[in-house]
Amino acid sequence: MASINMKLFAAVLVMLMTISTISNVAAQEAPAPAPGPTSDASVFVPTAVASLVALSFGFLF
Repeated sequence: MASINMKLFAAVLVMLMTISTISNVAAQEAPAPAPGPTSDASVFVPTAVASLVALSFGFLF
């Protein structure tokens, strides 16, 4: 029974990796549009702070 579960787990992992690879290839085929001239690059700092706060709460609690 355990060997069947391991084989099923391995098959699911291979399937997920294949789907991920196919979606990455499909995403790379379509060129991304250029950002507009009014795009704001200062959004990165609050996003980084929010990510660090979320990680610290995850480690503490």
